[in-house]
Amino acid sequence: MDATISTRSAARGDASRPGRLLAAARRRAGLTQADLARRLAISQAAVAQLEQPESNPRIATLDRALRAAGAELVIAARPRGASVDESLVRQQLALTPAQRLQGLESMYQQARELTRAGETSRGDLA
Repeated sequence: MDATISTRSAARGDASRPGRLLAAARRRAGLTQADLARRLAISQAAVAQLEQPESNPRIATLDRALRAAGAELVIAARPRGASVDESLVRQQLALTPAQRLQGLESMYQQARELTRAGETSRGDLA
């Protein structure tokens, strides 16, 4: 059985838990821990330790164990999306410092007006 461990597994959180990833691959291959241990020439206890949810094996160890279970470890990286609206940043950078300052002063004035309106509606103004 040749399964590929991919981003679908990562979406389920398996990628951050290599032990669960290995156990799932072993079960899909129809292997017991003892079967996998024989293929890896290690003890069944060592396989059980690798499959612990909090195990943290080296990538080479995980790759070797997954291959023995008929799976392939696939590691990928993709660009992250911007965490801010870059068009707004570009828009602000296109302004002169005086224009940016004027915009900030305008926002400050609007905030003061909003504060006064809130105080008035709550009856806080004397």
